Amino acid sequence: QVQLVESGGGLVQTGDSLRLSCAASGLTFHIYAIGWFRQAPGKEREFVAAINWSATNTYYADSVKGRVTISRDNAKNTAYLQMNSLKPEDTDVYYCAASRFTWLGTADFRHWGQGTQVTVTA
Repeated sequence: QVQLVESGGGLVQTGDSLRLSCAASGLTFHIYAIGWFRQAPGKEREFVAAINWSATNTYYADSVKGRVTISRDNAKNTAYLQMNSLKPEDTDVYYCAASRFTWLGTADFRHWGQGTQVTVTA
């Protein structure tokens, strides 16, 4: 059974940093690309960042580029999203997802975690 479990969210203030973790099990982690997405109330799910299986390629949404860093530790079957200079508009439920080998779009991420809440106060 494939399972992705996010952690690291919480209530922070503007300018704070958080490091989200995505622990994977039930899959051969190192052949999966990992993506991070977020969804706020009244909004559609938004792509945040993705990293390929070997961590040689990363991609960031324009809205977060320069403030977030995606990484992975294949030995620990864990991916991370380091978020700095957080803003209230970053308030969302953050989800990690896995796509076998690579990805072209959201539909390629077939496995999803349950999400972790990030709340940024002004």
